[in-house]
Amino acid sequence: MAETLQCDVAVIGAGTAGLAAERAARANGASTLLIDPYYNGTTCATVGCMPSKLLIAASHAAHAARSTAMFGITVSDIAIDGKAVLQRVRDERDRFARLTRESIEDIPADIRLSGRAKFVAPDRLELDDGRVVKARSIVIATGSAPFVPDEFAGLGKRLLTNESIFELTDLPARLAVVGSGAIGLELAQAMARLGVEVTLFDRGEQLGGVRCPKVHDALKAIIEGDLTLKLGVELKVHAADDGATVAWDGASSGQADFDHVLVATGRPPNLKSLNLAASGLELDDDGVPLHDRDSMQCGDSSIFLAGDIANDLPLLHEASQDGAIAGRNAVAFPASTHAERFTPFSIIFTSPPVARIGQSEDDAVITGTADFCDQGRARVEGVNQGVLTLYAAAPDGRLIGADLCTPASEHMAHMLAWAIQQGQTATQLLEMPYYHPTIEEGLKQALRTICAATPLELPENQDRGVPSGA
Repeated sequence: MAETLQCDVAVIGAGTAGLAAERAARANGASTLLIDPYYNGTTCATVGCMPSKLLIAASHAAHAARSTAMFGITVSDIAIDGKAVLQRVRDERDRFARLTRESIEDIPADIRLSGRAKFVAPDRLELDDGRVVKARSIVIATGSAPFVPDEFAGLGKRLLTNESIFELTDLPARLAVVGSGAIGLELAQAMARLGVEVTLFDRGEQLGGVRCPKVHDALKAIIEGDLTLKLGVELKVHAADDGATVAWDGASSGQADFDHVLVATGRPPNLKSLNLAASGLELDDDGVPLHDRDSMQCGDSSIFLAGDIANDLPLLHEASQDGAIAGRNAVAFPASTHAERFTPFSIIFTSPPVARIGQSEDDAVITGTADFCDQGRARVEGVNQGVLTLYAAAPDGRLIGADLCTPASEHMAHMLAWAIQQGQTATQLLEMPYYHPTIEEGLKQALRTICAATPLELPENQDRGVPSGA
């Protein structure tokens, strides 16, 4: 007879969200069981945030070495050792993953169960070794995995995803990237700046989910400066002994050979092995359990979601908050608390970075745009490109969102996200100190536009002592 284990809260998945959920549940006095087949570390550490940023960091170094002439500095004989680049990526990635695994080992051993779990009832899970877990509440945090459309399945070893690209032992000469979301944009530009001949394909016309046309145009021009961009196209691919052939048709047409094809067409939730039919949950059209994002509860059940499985905002900081909310509410069930969620906020680490915050022009009464092509500090640094747009509500010019593609936008985006979450107005931001010369001064053009469209006046002493044109 199969062994039956009992707990207050069972958590399926030991990624960022699952770890946060287990931690929150245990901290609130619950007995917990954490279930994962591998305990390899989080997606961020192993195949996501960290290895991709390591590759991007190498591309920054290469680009900087090629961009010294404007400062009167000559760097000769620039050589990129692809094997060394990728070895550092793996070495540092493995370190991050090891540290994550070590932190997981701090969880008591009797709480950690190795195996895959599936529902056999709304309050029961069965592991692949036959053991049964009976739990008062269950948190599903099984994450996501790369989606590979059927037309690419025949590429064999020539097919890459974000989970396999970092295993390359050398940089390819020619790379096709399919998908212009965050993963596709980041890896395509990084590879291009490392000397790879890159073509980026997408059946759509929009890069990175950018909402403002002016910001999108700036991003598109920047990306086209690094690689070949083919938007609005359908693809046909087939493998060859020495690579893959990609033919495209639509807004443009052509054919080219590549060493590899990186498919970056999204990461849908890991749902198939869960046997959700036995959970009794109502599912949406994508098979994801319907849930309240403010409580992470599925209907009125004792089942909660956390992280990428929820298919809401697949971002690490959101997954961590999901887990904390789900774990706390799993303990409190049937009582439930509704958390105040973060302002929606995402960054694509292109160069310059792309950030999307809060609501968009569709929800705004007032917008303000700033162009960084002639911004003082950006020009000093030789990175004077990009645009940002701020969105505000009437009547007081309260900031509600932003789209950015500018130098240092990953830092300005944090400041704007905090301001939006705190309900600040454009006038209040203009009352803050802006050191000269800094990139942050570039915000003032957009903020002034919003202020000019509201009944509020600029502070009388605003900008006093700041040189004109700064």
